[in-house]
Amino acid sequence: MAQTATLPETPAGAAAGPVRPRRGRRSSGGRRERPNGLAGILAAIWLVIVAVPLYFLVAASFRTRQDYLSTSPLKPPTDPTLENYRTVLSGGFPTYLLNNVIVTVATVLIVLAVTVPAAYAVARNAGPLVQRMFSIMLVGLAIPAQATIIPVYLLITQLRLYDTLLAIILPTAAFALPVAMLVMTNSLRDVPKELYEAQTLDGAGPAAVLRNLVLPLAKPAITTVSVFTALNAWNGFLFPLVLTQSRDTRVLTLGLVDFQGQFGVNVPGLLAAVTLSVVPIFVLYLVGRRYLLGGLTAGFGK
Repeated sequence: MAQTATLPETPAGAAAGPVRPRRGRRSSGGRRERPNGLAGILAAIWLVIVAVPLYFLVAASFRTRQDYLSTSPLKPPTDPTLENYRTVLSGGFPTYLLNNVIVTVATVLIVLAVTVPAAYAVARNAGPLVQRMFSIMLVGLAIPAQATIIPVYLLITQLRLYDTLLAIILPTAAFALPVAMLVMTNSLRDVPKELYEAQTLDGAGPAAVLRNLVLPLAKPAITTVSVFTALNAWNGFLFPLVLTQSRDTRVLTLGLVDFQGQFGVNVPGLLAAVTLSVVPIFVLYLVGRRYLLGGLTAGFGK
């Protein structure tokens, strides 16, 4: 007998023809998700709020002083000039920039050298003494630098470090340690205990475990701590203002006063200096932004 092939039956009520793509997305409960228009509007407003000052900063740095005073601040420069940047680079800006780089790099290195082994000890040691010391260190999160500026000033002068870059580096690193310890410790607590035990069974000591296991797995947290510490050190103003006074130890945040004269302020030149000072730290943020949020929220989902 000849067998006849049967086609699969079309469900009742289904229209014949090509399948059209579905519009929208469905949530886990089966309901179709709608785009959040309010969030989009608020994001656009926030983008405008951030973009307009940046545009004003860059556009005004290419104006002459006369053009800046006579035209609208949001109008593009009619006759762009690089004279403001020449003035900045021919003055003390290179020295201020070098001092800022030294302070930032040294602060980051000190913070990493302290927090990585200390966070490893806290994450691996559940003893009451270590945990209590960690809790005491976290108290520094509630102490503002302004409240301790007089004791810091007296300590720096007694150590004969006043008016040196080290006078800026040490307090800046000290006030960055609590946040760095919190981020690094929460990140190392996410490492499975089995990995530590496997390293121990292989005969690795604490230093080998720190070098071969902790450092590779803690790269996101290290990047987060580095970016966060560098931002604070680069933009620091209080410690350089109080703990230094000479031109040779001046950093960028204090060097901007050079554009303020007795009878006025060279605003285009000032904005050109601000633009140049923003570029390095902005590039650093772009490099480490992938790990910044993940490192700050590490360990809090448990």
